Amino acid sequence: MTTNLLDEVQRADSVARQIIDRIGDKWTLLVISALGEGVLRFSHLRQRVEGINQRMLTQTLRGLERDGIVTRSVYPTAPPRVDYELTDAGVELLTLVTGICAWTRRHLDTIETARHAYDTRAAGPPQPL
Repeated sequence: MTTNLLDEVQRADSVARQIIDRIGDKWTLLVISALGEGVLRFSHLRQRVEGINQRMLTQTLRGLERDGIVTRSVYPTAPPRVDYELTDAGVELLTLVTGICAWTRRHLDTIETARHAYDTRAAGPPQPL
């Protein structure tokens, strides 16, 4: 029996679902976006992704490397130099990530207005269901 892609993505135990979960993670989007600028060392990547701690960046990069989205190159220097770069699949994904970032910028004012309106309503008297 052949499972269609939508069914595969919706199954909690599927690889497709795991990949969707990884791609949907905020740190993943920001790391992919930063790596879109080219090869980066860990410390430079951490500077580019404001707010990420060392543990979370390491965890994100390991997951992306495992999924074939990022490559990790280690050079035998003192101290060791480690570079991260998008794979071909990562570059293709970067196109989608860039689109999501552009969509966010285009709709930021609308989203902020909607949030303000919602928060104002939520702070008022309870509304009947």
